[in-house]
This record gives sequence, C-alpha cells and structure tokens, in this order.
Amino acid sequence: MNESTVYDCSIIELSRHHSERKGSLTVVENSRTVPFDIKRVYYIYDVPGGANRGGHAHREQYRMIVAVCGSFSVTLDDGSVKRTFLLNHPYQGLLVTPGIWNTLDDFSSGAVCMVLASDVYIEEEYVRDYDAFLALKNQLKNS
Repeated sequence: MNESTVYDCSIIELSRHHSERKGSLTVVENSRTVPFDIKRVYYIYDVPGGANRGGHAHREQYRMIVAVCGSFSVTLDDGSVKRTFLLNHPYQGLLVTPGIWNTLDDFSSGAVCMVLASDVYIEEEYVRDYDAFLALKNQLKNS
C-alpha cells in the first residue's frame, strides 16, 4: 500500500464525441484516457435502494469508476481526510489511487457503475477491514 491521499484522486474527463443525429460516444484507451493499462473491467448494477458497495481499499491497484448510467456517490478516505464525489456523467471517471478506502452509495434507480482496474482480481490485494486499513496507513506514516 502506498501513502496516497484523497487529493491524489480526481475526476478525469474522458474523450467525448457527439452527433445530433447519432448520439454520443465516449472513448477509453489504455494509458491515454486512463493513466494505467486496463486489465479488468466490471459492472455494478441493480443495487437495491439504500444499499452501498465498496467498503474496502486496494494495496497496489488503480481504478477508474464511471457512472455509465444514472448516478451514485463515491466516498474516498485516506485515513485522515474524506472526500465525496457525485458521479452522474458517463464521460467522466473518478481515478482512485492505491491505498484509498472507498464506499459507493446513493445509487439512483437503474444506475450502472463501470470500474476499470489496473489488475485482475486478486483477493490478497484487498483490505476489507477498516481498522486494518487505518493500521496500515499509520504504519506507512511512521516508517
């Protein structure tokens, strides 16, 4: 896990093309529109009202979170500071750096969350206990 903060995470405008007759198109390309090579893509949808997702951090993995349809909030936490982002445009992605706790909630009806990840699924990559996350962050600060 690294010492990144919530201020290392930001909204990135994705390439957007629009035609009155044909609609809109957004392009995502490895190491061009996202600052990492994409090794995994997954979708979160049909989230029941009041439910949340996430509730973990990644040790080394970068992610970009996109509201492909509808809206939801993403709260990022670096152990000291929390920031909440409303995602509601399919041409914007939230870059989440390693070592940041994240929670997704307030899903609108029909919302679809797409996550672009810098690595494949590896269970050991996840920190799923908040107290363990805080201990790791404090260990990094003191080393």
